[in-house]
Amino acid sequence: MVEIITVNTRGQGLYEFTDKVRRLLDISAVQEGLCSLLIQHTSASLTIQENADPSAQHDLENWLNRLVPEGDPLYTHTFEGRDDMPAHIKAALTATTLSIPVKNGSLMLGTWQGIYCWEHRHSRQVRSIAVHIA
Repeated sequence: MVEIITVNTRGQGLYEFTDKVRRLLDISAVQEGLCSLLIQHTSASLTIQENADPSAQHDLENWLNRLVPEGDPLYTHTFEGRDDMPAHIKAALTATTLSIPVKNGSLMLGTWQGIYCWEHRHSRQVRSIAVHIA
């Protein structure tokens, strides 16, 4: 099964979409296999992260913003705004694909793990994520 999931973002941050992937897995009826995800953008990424305490997500966002600041004079790719080149760098440093094993018809995520779209731009975006379940 190959499908596209969309995630609407409201600016920088982590947006959980684990339930959307679980619904696709249920439809697929795959009991054992692999769920692969690919974000189809170059200024956002994917991550598996804690879904219980939002402070972990907040701290990740603050740390990445400190690591890759906006307004660096070395950036030449600035046509799309001050946040665009940093967003590309953040996506390059993080993950644009994920692979999650499937067993007994369930994603083998840990108790506190969720699947997130990590938005690196300030503006609202609609992000497309290709999901392959086999």
